[in-house]
Amino acid sequence: MLKVEFVRDGNNQITGTKTTGFLNGDEVARDRDGKIVGRSSSAFGNTRDAQGKLVSRNQADTDLLFRR
Repeated sequence: MLKVEFVRDGNNQITGTKTTGFLNGDEVARDRDGKIVGRSSSAFGNTRDAQGKLVSRNQADTDLLFRR
């Protein structure tokens, strides 16, 4: 099942989407234009940006990819 969650800023405007497309709970984050911002891996417990650099090595949270 594909589940889409919207990420909003303080003014309630959409800054991007978190799309869960994997059965193991991994998520792919996209900006409002649909470009991939990064990925989170629940298996490895980390979050990486679009270039593959670690954003967090102890948290699988795509919210870390969006600036508030």
